[in-house]
Amino acid sequence: MTVLYRHPRIWTGDPTSPWATALLTDRERLVAVGDAAVSRAQTAHARVVDLPGVLVIPGLHDAHIHTANLARDLVSVDLRPARSMDQALAMVHEHAAAAPVGIWLFGGRWDANKWSGRTIPDRHVLDRVSHDHPVALPSIDGHTMWANTIALKLAGITSSTPDPVGGRIERDETGEPTGILREQASEPLRDIQAGDASGALEPLLLHCQEELLSVGLTSVTDIDGEDARTAYLAMRESGRLRLRVTKAIPLVALDRAIAEGRRTGQGDDWMRVGPVKLFSDGALGSHTSYMSHEFPGDAGNHGMARMSVDEVAELTRKAVAAGIGVATHAIGDQANATVLDGYERVLRETGTDLRLRIEHTQHLKPADVGRIARLGVIASMQPTHCNSDIDLADELLAGQDLVSYGWKSLLDAGAVLALGSDSPVEEPNPFHGLYAAITRQRADGTPVGGWQPHERLSMTQALHAHTVGSAYAAGDEGRKGVLQPGMLADFVAVDTDILDEQVLAHEPVRVHDAQALATVVGGEIRWQATS
Repeated sequence: MTVLYRHPRIWTGDPTSPWATALLTDRERLVAVGDAAVSRAQTAHARVVDLPGVLVIPGLHDAHIHTANLARDLVSVDLRPARSMDQALAMVHEHAAAAPVGIWLFGGRWDANKWSGRTIPDRHVLDRVSHDHPVALPSIDGHTMWANTIALKLAGITSSTPDPVGGRIERDETGEPTGILREQASEPLRDIQAGDASGALEPLLLHCQEELLSVGLTSVTDIDGEDARTAYLAMRESGRLRLRVTKAIPLVALDRAIAEGRRTGQGDDWMRVGPVKLFSDGALGSHTSYMSHEFPGDAGNHGMARMSVDEVAELTRKAVAAGIGVATHAIGDQANATVLDGYERVLRETGTDLRLRIEHTQHLKPADVGRIARLGVIASMQPTHCNSDIDLADELLAGQDLVSYGWKSLLDAGAVLALGSDSPVEEPNPFHGLYAAITRQRADGTPVGGWQPHERLSMTQALHAHTVGSAYAAGDEGRKGVLQPGMLADFVAVDTDILDEQVLAHEPVRVHDAQALATVVGGEIRWQATS
């Protein structure tokens, strides 16, 4: 049970002793680091393992990921590469032709902002390629659903269906649904997907777990539904859970969670209860992020507010009274301000020490940067969103006084920053996120010097936010994030020295392309690259 892991270059993440050449583990924890590890290993007759690669770092923690959606996407049609509607339709046609007759087709992640001509799709073009399958395809940001006629019929969405609160059914000139559903309007289809019987979630999550371990993730904070919780509990019970999971509570399950006595932080080293997840707005690309200014060329459209300040405060108050933390999606500057107003009211009333988070924290009024830090609200951010949105942000937000994707401004103000991917909106690979955080460039090196380069992080800052910051957001900073005695033995061997100053100065794209070679969770190698 005692193993000495050796490597000439181990970055511990501990600012007082950042480098070591050995880690001694006993069962799931680190018991010694550096020279002390070597000395104790001899006494304990420890098994010796020499780690591969050129660098070892603490295990990476994705602070915001949708693993059930990712698991399904791994076996679903992926429209992200499409650069036109015709190309997307051809991909759907090929996938539908190979699928068993009559099953629902999910997946998608289409991005009309990247299509030539920026064509708005509808149900009629999807009908022509779907081979009688019901089809429901979320957009890249997850805030718009593209459905065919069969799917709309099965979901009960007709011309007489009213727009739900916080959502919109797009309609043609006769009032018939076009097949595009915004925000809450897509919930009937999402409910069908969550209960879809065409494939059990547990085997999909087992496959997804391997994918996440292979990119160096040792912990995740999962933002998906109760079906994912059920599957993870089954994996934990059967001993097949090899990735540490903090499981958020969807708002629709909050009353049930309270009745069951769930509390944030409850659980063991493998699975714990996370915060309740709220939504305050939509997404920039769908023109549903709640902004203080209207969208250019879209007069009167400030996005979509899904909650008022009173509603944020009411739900936050309800959650913290039950011992449950809160994580609220906010992308637009007005949405972020709304969430902060609600949080501030509850903090003033209760003085709670439960952690309150804002998920994405993308566009902020300058004054709200300091307010996030002052209130102790955690900024849970995804660096690859910045790279994906560069052109979109330039087009839609030009001239506005905003701090956009401002992770450096937030750190400088004293806020806690937790990094993640929001996969499957983006790739789950954390090295892509680290590259984005330090360069604010696409993988091809554009724009030169980085987009709004004053917001770039150093590599140590980015790694800290992807380890200690994400652990803190989950209430786990005493167990994870640095390689010190007493901490969980979670670390990753990497093929690229992402801390080498020459690499960072002259070849930063190597960070983007870095690969995990071995992923250790709980003192055991849970995944290793084959030669």
